[in-house]
Amino acid sequence: AAKTITHTVLALPAVVQAVPQTGTSLPPQRWRSSTSSMTGYSELARERSKTVTSFYNQSAIDAAAEKPSVRLTPTTMLYSGKTPDGSHVLSSARYLYNELPVRIAHRIKGFRSLPFIIGCNPTILQVHELYIRAFQMLSEFPTITDMKTEAQYCKMIRQLLDDHKDIVTMLAEGFRECRKHIQDESLVRLFLDNTLTSRLGIRMLATHHLTLHEDNPDFVGIICTRLSPKRIIEKWVDFAGRLCEHQYGNCPRVRINGHVAARYPFIPMPLDYILPELLKNAMRATMESHLDTPYNVPDVVVTIANNNIDFIIRISDRGGGIAHSIVDKVMDYHFTTAEESTQNPRMNTFFGNILNSGPQSGPMHGFGFGLPTSRAYAEYLGGSLAIQSMQGIGTDVYLRLRHIDGNEESFRI
Repeated sequence: AAKTITHTVLALPAVVQAVPQTGTSLPPQRWRSSTSSMTGYSELARERSKTVTSFYNQSAIDAAAEKPSVRLTPTTMLYSGKTPDGSHVLSSARYLYNELPVRIAHRIKGFRSLPFIIGCNPTILQVHELYIRAFQMLSEFPTITDMKTEAQYCKMIRQLLDDHKDIVTMLAEGFRECRKHIQDESLVRLFLDNTLTSRLGIRMLATHHLTLHEDNPDFVGIICTRLSPKRIIEKWVDFAGRLCEHQYGNCPRVRINGHVAARYPFIPMPLDYILPELLKNAMRATMESHLDTPYNVPDVVVTIANNNIDFIIRISDRGGGIAHSIVDKVMDYHFTTAEESTQNPRMNTFFGNILNSGPQSGPMHGFGFGLPTSRAYAEYLGGSLAIQSMQGIGTDVYLRLRHIDGNEESFRI
């Protein structure tokens, strides 16, 4: 019966579109039991609706969701630079003050448009509520007039970044829990692409503002003025290598070639999400295709190509390639568990576990979000992520990203 319900989340205003003022939530066991049947959902609905309607400002979210977001080019962020009197910090804070509620409202609208049965999943509902709470906090904050209110605003932004740090894992978990109800994969892909890239954009803008307060000679906010792709690759090779050694007892050697001396202005943050995923996948494929000779495995080769429009990072492994039967699906969001993955390791050789907020540790495989999220991030940044697999030999992954000061128009955040 659950599968036939196609109403949107709008059908449940008191539950899905509201959040208790006290910040309390139902006990965890209640959340879990509610997934078992629609009875659980309606119980959840009744309990939530008792406390919420006075707190939730529907019309303010609707009004904000109608406004377009103002996306900045990294060049604008770079050259609005630093001023001796600190006025650049106030103007950056005022931009965020106006922009963040609009972007959050767009995402709330996205949650509301999910099919009813998915929108009612307790884990997805929790994420929806986090966004509603964020909208409330941002829109109730007083106008930023001086450095004192700006400092309070920064404190709130830090709190929100921390509150939202696990959202990717929560979304992966939520969609995995209700994957049998997903009838239209393209709808889910569009929702996740928009939600995850919007989240990246918001985190980049918020972190940029916070880091404007720091004095780092090679950085303006989050933009590194002399980024070395070789160095950032080496950092994540070390990270993925340690994970791989822990899992398999050894890891492949990684050779870096091409334009190894290149330096240019770029934002490290998206590379800090994408590179560990691609390197973990390459190492894992290599180790799993050489289980009989774990101390004699082929190298992974990373090639850097730099030109005046974009730069390309190619990661080549000799991990046997991706089976013909799944090669077209590796860029889709797969709601797999690590258990399913270990039962059939060849099926999931390419599905990594996406990191939530940069350099946290993560398993070698998990929710099947790694590649699709990396693809979405690359496309958001005006680039692409492409795969060439030679079944029986290995796989080449091409990450292409546009320069922020190149000959063609840059991406917008």
